[in-house]
Amino acid sequence: MTKPGVLVISHGSRERKWVSLVDEAVHELASRMDIPVVSSYLELVEGRLIQDGITALEDQGVTDIVVIPLFVSSGSTHVDEIAYAIGAKAVPDMETDLAPFRVRSRVHFGTPMDDDPEIAPMVWDKVKELSVTPAKEVILLVGHGSRHDLFRSRWEKGINSLAQRVSEVSGTGADYALLSPGDVRDKVTAWMERGCDVIVAPLFLSEGYFTEKVIPDRLEGLECRYSGRTLLPHPLLPQWMESQAKRLLQSLKS
Repeated sequence: MTKPGVLVISHGSRERKWVSLVDEAVHELASRMDIPVVSSYLELVEGRLIQDGITALEDQGVTDIVVIPLFVSSGSTHVDEIAYAIGAKAVPDMETDLAPFRVRSRVHFGTPMDDDPEIAPMVWDKVKELSVTPAKEVILLVGHGSRHDLFRSRWEKGINSLAQRVSEVSGTGADYALLSPGDVRDKVTAWMERGCDVIVAPLFLSEGYFTEKVIPDRLEGLECRYSGRTLLPHPLLPQWMESQAKRLLQSLKS
């Protein structure tokens, strides 16, 4: 007999607010599902790591674990290593220290946010209060990026496509920049020189060091608008996770 459960995996943080925002979104997801839902973290959240989540589900008799990687991009090396360690892929695309987890269940691995159509309205909602004259504006999505070519190309593919979706939703122009490599200042300056007002949208799951320190440092002295507001909290994010879960659960029946 098949008994499915959902395991939401995100990175984790030492900051309690970061974790609580994720937990609130997963709690909302759980309220919409009639199967077990567990939130787990790659690191930094003691007692709630990925193995803890797997064990918690299997202790409830779960035979099929639907994994939702709660990351903004397929360009994250963490998504790759988690997929490998949990048994969703035979070989990681980059060497990892993450040891394989103990998993008895069948694993059904989802996809990060990338350019999913449900993400663009969230990005726009977080910055639209800064918009004054959409026809003159460019929303610059700023993501983490990667120093590894393969993963950087995945970042660029997803965030570039997402920027186009944001442009369609908002009626503004849109572009992207990555912290690694560090082209944020160059992108902002280039758009300002073209006479555009630049609104910077951090493409991060939850507020923390990168949104509160790194991005503001990169923008210092530039005449652009930055709210620092991340994707969480947002009512559409649990909805996105629900869509992911239901798509994967449907595949169990086919």
